[in-house]
Amino acid sequence: MKYQGKSAIRILATLCISLFLAGKVLSQDSSTQPAPPPTPQQRVAMLKQWLAASQTQLRAYEWIETTVISKGGEEKARKQNSCYYGVDGKLQKVPVAGGTSQEESHSGPMLPPARLLAKASAHKKEEMVEYMKQAKALIDSYIPPDPDRIQKVVNAGNMAVNMIAPGQRVRLDFKNYLKSGDVLSVDIELTTNRLLGVAVSSYIEKPSDAVSLNVSMGVLPDGTIYTAHSTLNAAAKDVTVVVDNTGHRR
Repeated sequence: MKYQGKSAIRILATLCISLFLAGKVLSQDSSTQPAPPPTPQQRVAMLKQWLAASQTQLRAYEWIETTVISKGGEEKARKQNSCYYGVDGKLQKVPVAGGTSQEESHSGPMLPPARLLAKASAHKKEEMVEYMKQAKALIDSYIPPDPDRIQKVVNAGNMAVNMIAPGQRVRLDFKNYLKSGDVLSVDIELTTNRLLGVAVSSYIEKPSDAVSLNVSMGVLPDGTIYTAHSTLNAAAKDVTVVVDNTGHRR
């Protein structure tokens, strides 16, 4: 009986040790398991934080903005601005000397019909210049994305998530971001949650006057993200507006 009792004690002790070791192994396994990926709402929150932080950091920089406007593949205007944030927190743009292309001038006597044609051509040109200004203003209204507008889209239930490259890139689509029927798309790197690029499907005056906008983001040494290259295509007018931001310095 004593021998059997000791055996039972040994068996019980061995069982307890086994359970302890098993529990320890399980706890180690659970601690080494990777954390679940962020939810879409968490990614939006991180995106908003990154945008806000970068906009704050960007205020310490100045850079050169180059805008090139083309029609039918032919360059019509080129302009350069020196950009920086003023003490009031607003973005300031100062034209760079020699950064604007000069328009061709016509001289010499003209017959009355020629004057009428010239006047009509000038009017058409003014309309195109105004359209180009609206196209440039449209770019500025979408870029950089506004964290508050993004949150309004999310609250309205107009956000969609699309996996572009599994494990690498995801796209967040924000519908009715600025205008009814438009879409602001944001590409995010899954491993770092870094903003890679922005695409916009919108219009200037009415939906039939559709435009598309594609933006590549850059990263400064301190981690600040900024709009590096933007291309707006207005198919209805055969107009292209390209904006490059370069030469960032404190």
